[in-house]
Amino acid sequence: MITVEIIIVILAVLAAAGIGVATWFALKLRNEALGAESAGRSARGIITQAEEESRKVLLAAQEEVLKLRNATESELKEQRQEFHRMESRHLQREEQLERKIEAQEGQQRELASKEVEVERAQQEADQFKAEQSRALEQVAGLSVDEARDQVVRRGEEEAVHDLAKRYYELEKEHKEKSDVNARKIITVAINRLATDVVSQSTTATVSLPNDEMKGRLIGREGRNIRTLEALTGVDIIIDDTPEAVTVSCFDPVRREVARLALEKLVSDGRIQPARIEDMVNRAQEEIDQTIMKAGEQATFDAGVSGLDSELIRLLGQLKYRYSYGENVLQHSIEVSLLSGMLAAEAGANVQVAKMGGLLHDIGKAVTHEISGPHAEIGAEIARKHGINHSSYRGILEHHSDDHETVESFLVASADAISASRPGARRESLELYVKRLKDLEEVATSFNGVERVFAIQAGREVRVMVKPDDLDDQEAAALARNIVKKVEEDLVFPGQIKVTVIRETRNVEYAK
Repeated sequence: MITVEIIIVILAVLAAAGIGVATWFALKLRNEALGAESAGRSARGIITQAEEESRKVLLAAQEEVLKLRNATESELKEQRQEFHRMESRHLQREEQLERKIEAQEGQQRELASKEVEVERAQQEADQFKAEQSRALEQVAGLSVDEARDQVVRRGEEEAVHDLAKRYYELEKEHKEKSDVNARKIITVAINRLATDVVSQSTTATVSLPNDEMKGRLIGREGRNIRTLEALTGVDIIIDDTPEAVTVSCFDPVRREVARLALEKLVSDGRIQPARIEDMVNRAQEEIDQTIMKAGEQATFDAGVSGLDSELIRLLGQLKYRYSYGENVLQHSIEVSLLSGMLAAEAGANVQVAKMGGLLHDIGKAVTHEISGPHAEIGAEIARKHGINHSSYRGILEHHSDDHETVESFLVASADAISASRPGARRESLELYVKRLKDLEEVATSFNGVERVFAIQAGREVRVMVKPDDLDDQEAAALARNIVKKVEEDLVFPGQIKVTVIRETRNVEYAK
């Protein structure tokens, strides 16, 4: 801020400067016109005028200084008043803060006293609780841990009972609807399909015109039979069976090649190593052609197109493969047709289901060459030859409980239906009886079971329970437990139905 003294000094300097300028002009004029009287008078007039102007400027400066002084004093006065107001507000706030601090200190002292009282009350309550617990233990004859265990155990039993009851109700409700739809779909599909069952053992028998032919087949020092076995990879069994020899081999294709070559040799009559080699080559060519024709015919019968030639060849090899006495190629065609019909009834992709069903056992064609489950082997082969993902899942999961697609589930269902048809599979009486016995032993291992019957060739187990030992919910839980134990302990084809029967009889006599 510019002070009044500075302003006065500035004005004085300005006035002096004005006087000096005027004097300079006057002196100049006077020097120029020393000899002229008029010039003198003019100079004196200018000096006089300059002095008057200087006085006016000085008066104006004094008035401006006075105004500035008054304005400055009023501004200072307002600033002092504002300072006093702010100071009073700060004093009020300090007083308020002091009062709040005092109130908080009082609350803290009160809380501390209350905390002491609460701790004292808590100790008294704990002591009283301990006395009550000891009294209850003496009255009940149980400790706290034992009583807690009983309560937890009873709660678990009630929860299990409630869950079993709810599961039983839901299962009954959904089973009524699902059984009707499933029965309709499966019945319609099965009724639309009728195929023959083809069974054959793992050996082949070749008829001979006479027993003299056996010696010719053996040859000098066994060279003929050794040549035939070496070229075909089979075992030629020549025993006391009249007019017949047996061809045995785990590879059905090699066994068929040997059987066909042997029949040609017997028909031709010229049996020697060179001739044997020639007949084996011819038989191999004929079998290769037969395999391709069988594969093509299978795709035609199943209504599946677009397969790679290698897949068709592997499919044709199944013509000579048997599982449980059932021809695998015939079984594959049947599964393909069933899968397509089930897919049509269920609204799924028919072509995907058909292809998955036709190729589901393709891995069995090479299981003697590659180790591993035939489902995984077949799925990998199909994937390498460009089969779509859904059909690939059907091949991979046809023996699995988890299914990624609807078509995969339908392929597994069709496989089970085809395998469980009467006459589709056969097994030795000894294995059959053992399987039934194992099923009954698994079911009878549970408490509350009265009698067990394995029926329908081991496809169903009926369990009679004691009605006094188990209620309806526990009977439903027993069925699930039996199924779980059967899946864990036994190996079986297809699926096994477990039926638990609980019957209550009330008998009264009229006298």
